[in-house]
Order: sequence, then structure tokens, then C-alpha cells
Amino acid sequence: MTPNLTRHDFRRRFGCTGPVVTPVIHVLGVAQVAENLDHVARAGAAGAFLINHDFDRETFLPILRQARRDHPDLWLGVNFLAEDGRTGFPLLGALAAEGLALDALWADDACLNETRADQTEAEAIAAARAASGWQGLYFGGVAFKKQRPVADADYPASARLGARWLDVVTTSGLATGQAPDLAKIATFRAAMGDRPLALASGITPDNAAAFCADVDCFLVATGINRPGDFYTIDPARLDALLAITRTEGTRHD
Repeated sequence: MTPNLTRHDFRRRFGCTGPVVTPVIHVLGVAQVAENLDHVARAGAAGAFLINHDFDRETFLPILRQARRDHPDLWLGVNFLAEDGRTGFPLLGALAAEGLALDALWADDACLNETRADQTEAEAIAAARAASGWQGLYFGGVAFKKQRPVADADYPASARLGARWLDVVTTSGLATGQAPDLAKIATFRAAMGDRPLALASGITPDNAAAFCADVDCFLVATGINRPGDFYTIDPARLDALLAITRTEGTRHD
């Protein structure tokens, strides 16, 4: 875990006054990733996450390697779909040893449980991270879509638990493309203090302003993609979202 990482420190890493925007690219292949990363770089977005919705990690890894070679200076994170840090951290450590270090791991399930006194799975993940030697940021899902349900009344405890174990607590709405209730985000922010909070569903240029005060990172795909296209960024929609976060960031900061 990155010691004492505050939301101010997190934003400052990226030179952002408002929420950091990291487009999520649902990977199909090398050329498709390259096209999308070119959109990210031209727009001046902070970076991007790559995720393997359509195939296994063995197919994914060569694409990750090529993406890093093609964009050696771009901030790149990864989500190994449906796999937690016990798988992700060793893979990232191995890539770093090849000279192809990625900057973040995002796991949909941080394997935390606010109803338990012990956190044995999270401890195992932390041990895997330490053993890997990898030095990036850990975004972990808390009260996240398609994972173990968390009752609304348990949101404060879940958020506080995430803030103790994760670099960036990452939450979502109920489904892909669905934003969470503002009340959920406000609850997380109040419980977490000044720790970084990311939102990974439902953000669009139309609703982003409502979340800018409490959220530090938008992981966004469908909200900036071409209409009806799960795989390709629409540069105009990405530009519109970035304009909003920059304006709102200046206002709130």
C-alpha cells in the first residue's frame, strides 16, 4: 500500500485539479488498443486502463506488453477480469522484471468483508503484492457491481475498510453503465476522509459534474465510447468529459 496517499497527493501525481480521467479500454487486439490509446494521449487524459472482457489472460499479456512498448511514458493500468490481486500482482511483478512496468492494478473485488473481524483474503493479496516487488497503485472494488452485495447501512464500514487496505477505493453503480446514487458516494466520502475514491461505472459528460466534489478518479468506458460501440473511444465525448472535470476541479479545489 502506498503510505498515507491522500486524495490531494493522488490528483497531484497526474497534474489534475479535478478528478483524474482514466478511460477503460475493453481490449480486442493490438491495433484496437493502439487506436484507443492514441485518442487518450491526444486528448491529454491522465492515462488508461486495459481490461480483457473477451479472452483469457494468456491472450491478454502479449497485448499488454505491446501497449507498453508503444506508449512507454503513458500511465497504464490493468484489470485482469474476475481475478484478484493474488493473480494480478505476480503478473505485474513479472512484467516489471521484463522492463515493461504497468502503473496500476484494478481488481473488481478487493476481497474485503465489513462483516468479519479478520480479513484473511486481503492479507493474502497484500502478501502477494509485497512478494511481487511491483510498485504501482492498487485500485480495489468495494461495494462493487457484480460482486458480493453490500447493504446500504454497511457502506461506511466498507469504505473505512477499503481505505485501510487499498491505495484507491473503487466503487460503482449496480451495473455497467449505471451510475451510483449520489448518496452512496457522499457516504463513502464521509467515511473515508481524505483518501482517494474512484468511480467505475456510469460516468458521462452529462452527469460527471455532480460527482466531481467527492470522487478523485473516473474509470470510464461506455460514457465516452461511440454510441453502441463497446470498444472504441469517441474523442469528442472524451474531450467533453475532460473539460467538465477540469472546470469542476478548479471550482472545488
